[in-house]
Amino acid sequence: MPTTSVTTARPGLASRADLACAGAAVALVALAIAVPLIRGEQWSKHLYAGAAPLFGQWMTHIGWGTAPAIAIAALVIAYGPSLSRRLPWRRLLALTWLTAVCWAFALAMIDGWQRGFAGRLTTRDEYLHEVGGVTDIAAMLRGFSARILDFQPGSWTTHVAGHPPGALLTFVLLDRVGLGGGAWAAWLCTLVGCGAAAAVAVALRALGSEERARAATPYLALAPAAIWIAVSGDALFAGVMAWAVALLAVAMRQERRWLAAAFGSGVLFGFGVYLSYGLVLMAIPAAAVIALGLLRRAELPAIRPALVAAVGALLVAGMFTTAGFWWFDGYHLVVQRYYQGIATERPYSYWVWADLAAAACALGPAAAAALHRLARELLRPFSTEYAGLQPTRRARLASVEPAAVLAAAGLAAILAADLSGLSKAETERIWLPFDMWVLAGTALLPARGARFWLVIQAATALLLNHLVLTNW
Repeated sequence: MPTTSVTTARPGLASRADLACAGAAVALVALAIAVPLIRGEQWSKHLYAGAAPLFGQWMTHIGWGTAPAIAIAALVIAYGPSLSRRLPWRRLLALTWLTAVCWAFALAMIDGWQRGFAGRLTTRDEYLHEVGGVTDIAAMLRGFSARILDFQPGSWTTHVAGHPPGALLTFVLLDRVGLGGGAWAAWLCTLVGCGAAAAVAVALRALGSEERARAATPYLALAPAAIWIAVSGDALFAGVMAWAVALLAVAMRQERRWLAAAFGSGVLFGFGVYLSYGLVLMAIPAAAVIALGLLRRAELPAIRPALVAAVGALLVAGMFTTAGFWWFDGYHLVVQRYYQGIATERPYSYWVWADLAAAACALGPAAAAALHRLARELLRPFSTEYAGLQPTRRARLASVEPAAVLAAAGLAAILAADLSGLSKAETERIWLPFDMWVLAGTALLPARGARFWLVIQAATALLLNHLVLTNW
């Protein structure tokens, strides 16, 4: 059912609050940049991030992707808000996905074809480095855990060791079907990763908030996160999990083909946790979707989609377990491997808050600007003023904007990952699966200011991409 938002703050005050939240995010990033400079080279070398809080090197540069990126940004700023309101739904989704791909590819091309796109997944620490050595997939799965720890013969490279075998298996299968090499892998990550922009919109609409879904599409297509979507394996993970959540939202409506949507969601969730251990935190957005679905449907069968999704996830888990990989063994070994490397030197006292600054770079100031609106929307059902409009607590909770709930769920996943201490640095890419849901909160920004915030988002991405030569 559609939701109705009640806003009590005056427009002027809300606008100042938007700017204050965005300014706080910018200040956090500035502080994260300043601290290594103040502390000096001796301390900063232990950060293992030359452009801290981002993983890369400070290097002012331009490339042939500069002009196309500026042109794409200009088109989205000029026409995105109006097109998002009037295009037929399916055309809007296709355009959002296509725009996100073009934006990400253009940003990557600022660093050049090889350095910025085709070669990113071929370095010694990346997945493709191990693809050629996998001659027997069954044997790889059975012996995967034995090769996780470092400093032993046959140890996996950094990224392969740091993830379950689903990630490596994906690139092996891509190679087996004749699409081997860095360019094809890069296109897979970019296309699937950019699909998350459409998936978030699908989820919002399925939860009864088409107006907000439409409002969010320009922000999702033009997100600074595109810098790391093209190209990193985490973009692939983000796309898979975004569609898992979106299909679950579709299934919770229990309309036509809900059974297939629920099972498909479960299969994607199941495969997702075998792509990255940290994706278990996507249970938070999934729980948010289930809670919203249950609040809108009072009858007991409303839980059926969640149960069907659980069956699909368990089926995938059973297949990997039968093949010889036990997820919990892999996880405990990865924690040991994590502290065999530079994580022991990276100071938690810096990264516990600088990680959030890195995430702010990927999300952009517009996502930060919406945070106070998100908080107000979540607290609205508990206000005495609103209680008179919606007499029952269930009705009040059911009326909360799905955009606020999903954005809060993404933020909760980020905070959980941050406090774990297992995400010290490189979170601008590692947290992409969570970032896409935080970006849903941009739908709460006023329509009259959409072009202003899109300019800020585009400028952030262009500035970062031209000042920092990123590693991912």
